Amino acid sequence: METWLLDLNISKAEAVAESIKASGGSAYAMQIDVSDADAVQDASQRIQADYGTPSALVTAAGIIESVSTVLDADLEAHDRLWAINYGGTLNACRSFGRLMREAGAGSIVTVGSINSYVALPLPAYCPSKTAILRLVEMLCVELGRFGVRINGVAPTYVLTPALQTRVDAGNRSLDTMLKVNALKTMVKPNDIANVVSFLLSDNARAVTGHMMPVDAGYLPTTTFASFAGGQPWPD
Repeated sequence: METWLLDLNISKAEAVAESIKASGGSAYAMQIDVSDADAVQDASQRIQADYGTPSALVTAAGIIESVSTVLDADLEAHDRLWAINYGGTLNACRSFGRLMREAGAGSIVTVGSINSYVALPLPAYCPSKTAILRLVEMLCVELGRFGVRINGVAPTYVLTPALQTRVDAGNRSLDTMLKVNALKTMVKPNDIANVVSFLLSDNARAVTGHMMPVDAGYLPTTTFASFAGGQPWPD
């Protein structure tokens, strides 16, 4: 099975491709700006011509913003984030989804966010992730009759190298992030990858149209914490 890594940062994509090859897999890297619909379409056609219709697609490209208000947000930065987070997801799902529809099979997983479900002071990022959830639900209906499934994952704070750097610099607090989880553990990249792998697999053959939280219980914990009657557990 061939793996294609489509990324604007070609050096990182090539590094991941090499790691896949080193473990015995087959992988290729291609530089692409997912916000460019024509570029995504060209990539999908090239991959199909050389290797056949892809059986799986993961849309993971995205950027985040600094905390701001809706009234004071930088609209140019807002539009750029939407072009990547939502536009990139839409472009990939359209181009590769058409190929899967014609083939009568395939599975797609998008990357949403806990922000797909709750509001945080990220005036571009938060709505973009909510839009991805709705896109998944619509495409579930459009593609399901052709044997194509689509789902998403909704991560909370994930202990990536970038977040660890911020923690080490004193710009983020692990204690604060852990307090909003039911499980006293940080979500790690492999936790996200394992759920993506499940959703792409035949083990999830009857699962489509869902954005699955991978959040260590963040969503129910935040609603419990807002209960005016108090919390039935110690801090």
